[in-house]
Amino acid sequence: MQFGVFTVGDVTPDPTTNRTPTEHERIKAMVAIARKAEEVGLDVFATGEHHNPPFVPSSPTTMLGYVAARTERLILSTSTTLITTDDPVKIAEDFAMLQHLADGRVDLMLGRGNQPQVYPWFGQDIRQGLALAIENYHLLHRLWHEEVVDWQGEFRTALQGFTATPRPLDDLPPFVWHGSIRSPEIAEQAAYYGNGFFHNHIFWPPEHTKRMVEVYRQRFEHYGHGSADQAIVGLGGQVFMRRNSQDAVAEFRPYFDDAPVYGGGPSLEEFSSQTPLTVGSPQQVIDRTLSFREYVGDYQRQLFLIDHAGLPLKTVLEQLDMLGEEVVPVLRKEFDALKPSHVPEAPTHESRLRARGDETAH
Repeated sequence: MQFGVFTVGDVTPDPTTNRTPTEHERIKAMVAIARKAEEVGLDVFATGEHHNPPFVPSSPTTMLGYVAARTERLILSTSTTLITTDDPVKIAEDFAMLQHLADGRVDLMLGRGNQPQVYPWFGQDIRQGLALAIENYHLLHRLWHEEVVDWQGEFRTALQGFTATPRPLDDLPPFVWHGSIRSPEIAEQAAYYGNGFFHNHIFWPPEHTKRMVEVYRQRFEHYGHGSADQAIVGLGGQVFMRRNSQDAVAEFRPYFDDAPVYGGGPSLEEFSSQTPLTVGSPQQVIDRTLSFREYVGDYQRQLFLIDHAGLPLKTVLEQLDMLGEEVVPVLRKEFDALKPSHVPEAPTHESRLRARGDETAH
């Protein structure tokens, strides 16, 4: 099972100091978080994609390419690649290039994003969001799996005899996760292609997450990719830890109360009881995370959001130390002990090469 962190790259004032980091500081902090994630033994660093303030990660492959040069083992991913407004040709080229630079340590998570104003900026209509997601991935899939592509679709100009370059490393495209919070159509799409399904899992109660994952698992089996419990599932989650749970709650409360996505809504206690947000001790995070398996089954990837809402970099790095030293080693042991042998591990470039029967890598 893979464990890691994902960031949305928000530039948010620290409510305890009223200081807002510069864009430069925030971008450098994201790189520091990625490098620290590898240092403490995590598996994955994932960045979102946004094209509007107060967010900075408008070019995920640029950042991940930079991180690739400064890491050795870390899997580099996106927590959202905007399949609706990004051109599939550019996605195919950018991620294949990144794949070569990172020696295969790359995958990506496709999503529609949650910023509706982005659609017209890139010449698209939000009312066509689902249709764009379905058609654009169909083209992306073909660009990676076929050397020469003829294409005629609804949303972009036609292609004739087109070859995306560079070709995927070892002729094996990056693994694709389809991310969705609320759309069963995206769970269906992930199942149809036999790809992974990632549920953000942060703002919704367990019952909703369970329903979405069940749809994906059932359809994965329907399309003949394996049994439902062999489907590839990833979850998000948000945590804030201190040795003493009361200290964690007291320290995190002002960040929660002022956060762009939380502030003005339910209280920290209400939100923590109704969603997977866990603010407390490392043991509480372990117990809560292990409970996810009770309603989604055995799954392959767990990503934590730890740098949101204006938390200073020093605090975020302390969170990573606790994840790496106290939380993730226990989670690995417990999840591995519970997982049946027929349930697949999280996919990597190397494991997918072996499954293809190719022992020779790049």
